[in-house]
Amino acid sequence: MKLQDAIDQFDLDDPDLPKALDKQALESGGYPYGEKLDKDFYESRLEQLQIELIKLQRHLLDSGERIVLVFEGRDAAGKGGAIKRYTAYLNPRNTRIVALPKPSDVEASQWYFQRYAARLPSAGETVLFDRSWYNRAGVEPVMGFCTPEQNRKFLREAPDFERMLTDDGIVLVKFWLNISRAMQMKRFHARRHDPLKQWKLSPIDLKALGKWDEYSTARDEMLGLTHTEFAPWTVVRANDKRRSRISVIASVLRRMHYPGKDTKLVEDVDPKIVMQAPEFLDQFGSDE
Repeated sequence: MKLQDAIDQFDLDDPDLPKALDKQALESGGYPYGEKLDKDFYESRLEQLQIELIKLQRHLLDSGERIVLVFEGRDAAGKGGAIKRYTAYLNPRNTRIVALPKPSDVEASQWYFQRYAARLPSAGETVLFDRSWYNRAGVEPVMGFCTPEQNRKFLREAPDFERMLTDDGIVLVKFWLNISRAMQMKRFHARRHDPLKQWKLSPIDLKALGKWDEYSTARDEMLGLTHTEFAPWTVVRANDKRRSRISVIASVLRRMHYPGKDTKLVEDVDPKIVMQAPEFLDQFGSDE
């Protein structure tokens, strides 16, 4: 069976994943590697980068600098896994993960950015947003949770909001983790049939399966209108979680200046899978 036929016939409830999806998902969407990163190399490089994060944490506490990391991507893109590896050995007193639920009635009546602004870092802190204010550029318009005018208003205002953050000295790093349609299906299938992962599969995830093109269009508009010099988007092609995780950590570290930095290590970012938004849009557009 060809990959496209497997995609067209995909049944999430069938416990048997089509062989074409299982074997070809990694390389689908033009992903440049046919095998996952070697496990031993991955674990060694991940540990080296996590040691660099400890150095960075010490510097942040001494300098009072603040970091905001925004993680966006389709469902099952690997945002949570990347965040878990980033924070694994950091002090939770100075490193916070923010994953906000649906806004309350009170929050829905407030300025859209208000509940996110309330969770920004204090001196020495790093805050990682597992989804962020960019809900209004992705899931909300695609799922009909906001009006087209609210979406357009957000896309106009987001750069202004982020300009205020960076002008105040916050280091803002925005990641879009990009996966192919076949890889999303494979990961959804694992969530559906692995009892340890079933909690990850939400009703919104199920609806997203039929809205691939709508999400692609929303993503491209978001990246195109909110990629700025002061708050650029870093796109990480994330079919291989191992490569994605070390690329995310290295991308943050290369932005920062701190004592004892292993420059050679943190500059070793794979240009085949890590790129700025304009380059990604030029190469892949709305249909990978």
